Amino acid sequence: MLPGFLARAVELLLGREGRSLHVKAAGWATAVLAVVMLIGSWAVVDAEQGTPRANLRTYPQALWWSIETATTVGYGDFYPVTLGGRIIGAVVMVVGITTYGMVTAALATWFVGREQQRRHHLARAARDLSEETAHALHERFDRLERMVAGKAEDR
Repeated sequence: MLPGFLARAVELLLGREGRSLHVKAAGWATAVLAVVMLIGSWAVVDAEQGTPRANLRTYPQALWWSIETATTVGYGDFYPVTLGGRIIGAVVMVVGITTYGMVTAALATWFVGREQQRRHHLARAARDLSEETAHALHERFDRLERMVAGKAEDR
């Protein structure tokens, strides 16, 4: 069940051809973050194994630690004590910060794009309205000129 879910999630994030570059980049960054968190959890348990002061002894603890680290919450309940564990922690942090930055940028770009579309439609509607108004004024002036010309000939 899980591999099918992951395949569908990856296809949803990355699969559509019509998606914009920022959405694809955020999708790829999210997929990379998930992989880094899963592999990093395993690697930190391996790096900390056998160390007397280690508190990352099981994969579930390490997975929780990687989530805390990637989101920069860092409750302090779990932390690596070896150099290898700290290097893995730094990688998880950098990938997490980068991913959340890209997702935030993608959302901001989407909001700005929507606002630009709205303003473009408003400008087009205003331009169309002014063209219609100018055309109607020209027709009235032409009619007035014909009326004035017709009255001048009657005299």
